[in-house]
Amino acid sequence: MIFSIDKQTLEELNLTGKFRTGSVYALFNKVKTNSGERLLDQMFRHPLIEASAINERSSIFQYFEKAGYAFPFDPQQLTQMREYVDAAGAGSAALVLAQTFMKKILSGLTRDERYRKSIQGLQATIGVLQRCHHFIDTIQPPFVYEAKVDQIRKILADKKIQRLREMDIYQSLPLKTLAYYEHLLKTELNAGMAAVLAFIDELDVYIAVSGVSKSKGFSYAQALASEKNMLQAENLRHPCIDKAIGNKLQMDRQSNVLFLTGANMAGKSTLMKSIGIGLYLAHMGFPVAADQMQFSVRQGLYSSINVSDNIGLGYSHFYAEVVRVKQAAEAAASGKRLLLMFDELFKGTNVKDAFDGTLAITRSFADYTDCLFIVSTHIIEVGEALKDKRNIRFAFMPTIMEGAIPRYTYRLKEGITEDRQGMMIIRNEGILEMMED
Repeated sequence: MIFSIDKQTLEELNLTGKFRTGSVYALFNKVKTNSGERLLDQMFRHPLIEASAINERSSIFQYFEKAGYAFPFDPQQLTQMREYVDAAGAGSAALVLAQTFMKKILSGLTRDERYRKSIQGLQATIGVLQRCHHFIDTIQPPFVYEAKVDQIRKILADKKIQRLREMDIYQSLPLKTLAYYEHLLKTELNAGMAAVLAFIDELDVYIAVSGVSKSKGFSYAQALASEKNMLQAENLRHPCIDKAIGNKLQMDRQSNVLFLTGANMAGKSTLMKSIGIGLYLAHMGFPVAADQMQFSVRQGLYSSINVSDNIGLGYSHFYAEVVRVKQAAEAAASGKRLLLMFDELFKGTNVKDAFDGTLAITRSFADYTDCLFIVSTHIIEVGEALKDKRNIRFAFMPTIMEGAIPRYTYRLKEGITEDRQGMMIIRNEGILEMMED
């Protein structure tokens, strides 16, 4: 089973994308190697759905954050080693010796670079193995990572590899030695070298991500069984916003629907994005922008925050919203344990229809107690009509008026807002006066 998330949710939360401005992926992409970057991308695309696996990975990140290691490898050496050991095997030892001899002859007669690259590849491999052996000797891994470290330690303890890593890379390598190890590393020892390189990719990600966590003051969430159906966090904030305001969040089976009100610009959308991003990162075992967080494992995440019309399909803005809500309803009815978030339901239609639609949909969602829902609106009358539903918690993002100027605290408060500053903001912008001139 995989964690379900669609393209729209990924884009609304700005989770993935190396070159997307302000993406969560870009925030954590401090790796040193291309292969480490590929592993980071894989982790972002495949969140975990088992509580034990999530907690194990987060414990490894916590270890590396506490240890404060710097990445101990030369990225150029790693690239040369990878190219060297990944090259196709050349057959028997005798054939490799003959080919190596021929490459040396050609290197002296022509500009053939293969012999020089073989020497550089072996030298790089020796250098990487030496650094890896030194690092393994210094690391004291947590229990959940001991098996991986022991595997690499055993590979490096192989007598043939031990002789190789004890060689001086600054001395001339005899042709026979070059041919011997080229054959060995691409045949008998190839699986071991692949394991070492995979281990180094993991180190790259663990060190990079934990370094971001330490610099940003993040923490690690605790994953709980999905049946508990809860999400709790202290000082939860958006990880990509400097000096972001944090909020306390508490959702459980008795209050699995958070009905969020507040004026436009009060921070409802940012809060919802913060919750979605936090939950997604938590399922990856990654650090989250919160002081503390616990969550029941979800099977997926679904949002409707920035729905737009679809000219290609002939959808109006309102119909696109309806289609999105239908997709969410189907997901919830499938029996999966999900987090579903809706920002300003049915804003593409008139106020009466928006009121009726938001009320009906929120009531229906509240019946799916195995899921968690967040619904926001600025139609505060809907909240009053929902007060008979005991599993709906009401909260709002307040607006404080300082004279005629609104100030937004971005702090979540219990209840339903009474803020109605829309016309005041319009007057502040001088729109009516412009139209009268």
